[in-house]
Amino acid sequence: MKIGILMVSIGLREKSVIDETLLEHVVAKGAELGASYVEARYHKHSGSYAVTRVNKTISVGRILSEGVAVRVLVKGSLGFASTNDVSKDSLERTLEKAVSRAKAFSYMYTEPIRFAETRTVTRVYEIKPVKNFSDIPIGEKISFYKEIYDELKTCLAKTKLQSLVVEYFDDVEEKIIVTSEGSRVRSSIPRIYVFYNFTLHTPEKGTIQRMYELGASGGLELLDKWSIVNRVTKEAKILEKVLLEGKSPPKGRIDVVLGSEIVGLMVHESAGHPSEADRILGREAAQAGESFIKKGMLGKRIGSEVSTVIDDPTIPGSYGYYLYDDECVEARPKYLYKNGIINEHLHNRWTAKVFNTVSNGSARAMDYTSEPIIRMSNTYFKPGDYSFEELLEDIRIGVYIKSYMEWNIDDTRWSQRYVGLEAYLIENGEIKEPVRNPVIELTTKGFYESVDAADKSLEFHAGTCGKGEPHQGVPVWFGGPNVRLRNIVLGVAPY
Repeated sequence: MKIGILMVSIGLREKSVIDETLLEHVVAKGAELGASYVEARYHKHSGSYAVTRVNKTISVGRILSEGVAVRVLVKGSLGFASTNDVSKDSLERTLEKAVSRAKAFSYMYTEPIRFAETRTVTRVYEIKPVKNFSDIPIGEKISFYKEIYDELKTCLAKTKLQSLVVEYFDDVEEKIIVTSEGSRVRSSIPRIYVFYNFTLHTPEKGTIQRMYELGASGGLELLDKWSIVNRVTKEAKILEKVLLEGKSPPKGRIDVVLGSEIVGLMVHESAGHPSEADRILGREAAQAGESFIKKGMLGKRIGSEVSTVIDDPTIPGSYGYYLYDDECVEARPKYLYKNGIINEHLHNRWTAKVFNTVSNGSARAMDYTSEPIIRMSNTYFKPGDYSFEELLEDIRIGVYIKSYMEWNIDDTRWSQRYVGLEAYLIENGEIKEPVRNPVIELTTKGFYESVDAADKSLEFHAGTCGKGEPHQGVPVWFGGPNVRLRNIVLGVAPY
């Protein structure tokens, strides 16, 4: 997949958003208070947003979140505190609060928290947008929503536009992280996000609804790249045809080809989340759920040789892009499942120590109020060597499901269900008429074992991944190629 034109630089900048000596002071004072490890993170989000409904703007505003988070290790206990007052006195009080909390909870640990070793780094990286967010007024940024409404009102042949919602966000995330081990990482990443949701209706056929998210790192040049008006208009015409002409899909055991949108969602939910080491250890059980993966399952087979799932924060232009995590560990691609084998978990420095390995740079915090926890970035199914036509050519009767309308998965990330949105009958190797509401319901192992081929394409889709208590949402991509599943049970949802 081609990414927009971006410039990424690594080096040292002369100017900082905050006086870094304040962070250095916090780190030094933490050692004086008895902390064996101190981490001070300046974290700022700044941008704008707008929400529109039908042909009206209903909300416009600015985004500003700025402060410092302090994390300490004291006698095997982890303490955290944050503040939006970046004065020296306030930072000292915040440090004292983090140390106090660590001491207060130290008695609760049956095993002390320790961090795996990591390399000391001093790095700066940033993405420079081609078009800055501040160069254009918010009204011009979101002017496309009226074009979408006008186009949908005229392009639909036999259905009525029942609802239309468009949301726009831009944000520059800036961080400076200083640790007592000598690491220092500064970064600046601009991101842009667009969400759209439309519903089409006819009295005879009912409704069909589409929700989709676009997101990437970069500037306003991405709006030109995405061609949102054309994209939404094209989708509406296709889904109108699905609504008006879609038949019931064949049922029973058949071959199914899944598009990258569903494949990406499935790998995010059934490979990414269960591979989070804190979830494997049970930390997320009361919040985001558990994992079918248990400690000691590395090397176990989960799928076919075709099934490789990668999480890679370093993809240029990606929504989940970063080069160093919030513990100053260098990011790299992680092969969660490799040729059908459970190969690697997502780690921070604490879980890496527990698993007797090293961190692979998966610790991220949503903002200055949040502690770094294990998160995905850009998770995808590895493409194969087939063309799309080769995936279809020996299927006598099957279904191609390109996008989804609803889904669910259990707390252990094992049993899951997906209902198709744009879907078509496959007959003698060719795409035929649209079908409505095909359903696949299978286990995680059942999915990865059934994949026997993937095509060469790679497409990504944006989302905001939720996890943690208090809740944290971070930007991610999920994606993959088109994949073929052999002999799976296909059902149909009511419509």
